[in-house]
Amino acid sequence: MSERPRPHPAVYRAAEAALRDCDPEAKCERVLELARAWWADELEGTDAPAPQRMEVPGRPERPVLVHPKELPRRGLNTTAGRVALVHAVAHIEFNAINLALDAVYRFRDMPAPFVSDWLQVAAEEARHFRLLRARLLELGADYGDLAAHNGLWEAALATDHDVMVRMALVPRVLEARGLDVTPGMIQRLEAAGDTDTVALLEIIQREEVAHVAIGTHWFRELARARGLDPEPLFLDLLAEYMPGRVRPPFAHAARRAAGFTESEMAQLEAQAAPTSL
Repeated sequence: MSERPRPHPAVYRAAEAALRDCDPEAKCERVLELARAWWADELEGTDAPAPQRMEVPGRPERPVLVHPKELPRRGLNTTAGRVALVHAVAHIEFNAINLALDAVYRFRDMPAPFVSDWLQVAAEEARHFRLLRARLLELGADYGDLAAHNGLWEAALATDHDVMVRMALVPRVLEARGLDVTPGMIQRLEAAGDTDTVALLEIIQREEVAHVAIGTHWFRELARARGLDPEPLFLDLLAEYMPGRVRPPFAHAARRAAGFTESEMAQLEAQAAPTSL
């Protein structure tokens, strides 16, 4: 990978600025402009400070962050229940913007195609967030009105030491979980008659497949560059960092489209199966 073109240093400074921006709309604007400037080769500057560990990325004061168990479960037969679901997905997408930016900002030994991939992801996550925030406004709410959890960024901190571990566990575990649960959300929303939210989730589901595929590609390339076999390595990393976090049901077709092999899916099913004495 070292023989590939190296990214322009200015991209790291711009990614950090977008990552640290606390205003959701301003962050989205920064991301879209950064992606445009990257592909147009318009970024200027000769240096950027070394990456720092970022305990708290740029985010607004609200939503208040709580433990996931403190978040109430609501049915989708009421507007309040649909607001809660859309808010939860919007929060995931907002965090996904920060995660994609952090991949660019932090892992500077990676080649230009890596930057291109994760800026594409950041731009698409920004678009997803805007779509969901607009839907919240249509439902009489806004992002930040409800509590949320910090699980995605906690995973970023747990993997900020190694790009290979990040690629294994954030796209291929946390984002892949979205592929698993979104079809069920769509079915429940269809039953509730909320076709507008269904249309948004269908867009997001299609594009998230590509995001997980990007993580799969880079994880495998990094593993092989280190002389490691990606499939057993993935299960080893899962057991080390996220034991018990991957549970069925699995969206087999979506995961296969995102690069999971049949062997990997069989192993995921096996590790999620209850053990008997």
